[in-house]
Amino acid sequence: MQPRIPRQSAGEQDARRPDGTDLDHRFTAELASAVSGARRRAVRDGDRQVDTAHLLHSLLESDGEVRAVLGDGPRIARLLGYLVQRSIGYGLRWQSAVEDSGAVPLVTGVAGFSPLAAAAMEEAGARAARRGHVRACGVDLLAALVADPQARAVEILARVAVEPRTVVADVDRHFEPAP
Repeated sequence: MQPRIPRQSAGEQDARRPDGTDLDHRFTAELASAVSGARRRAVRDGDRQVDTAHLLHSLLESDGEVRAVLGDGPRIARLLGYLVQRSIGYGLRWQSAVEDSGAVPLVTGVAGFSPLAAAAMEEAGARAARRGHVRACGVDLLAALVADPQARAVEILARVAVEPRTVVADVDRHFEPAP
């Protein structure tokens, strides 16, 4: 059986983009690990591409700051419950469709990622740069995941009554200097 996610070239296996630039050089080690975890999850779930829901799931499992921004506790448990159900239930309808709302510019050169997931990773890097940081962290990616209302991550967050505007505001507060 052929894998659904395109095989990585030798250059990509060490986290390099096909164009030769290092995708993860703009991510903290924790975020790079979460992105790798999302890739593994997509393969395990039999999905064609890593999408925003894979990225959200991996962030929730591996990043304490993301959980804190979203309100650690019962809300996180419910989110993880929905994400786990994805591979056995409602998420099956996503397997045959590419996650792309058409609202974000197409990001090329990130093989195996949906257009929205690729755009979110690019936006996470841009968010960090606007703060004067070289590397994006998981909270940057969280804010970027909710930028497009058609993202699967937004659909999942909506199931537990989490509004994208609230997430972005909470992320912005997270980065404000302490008084």
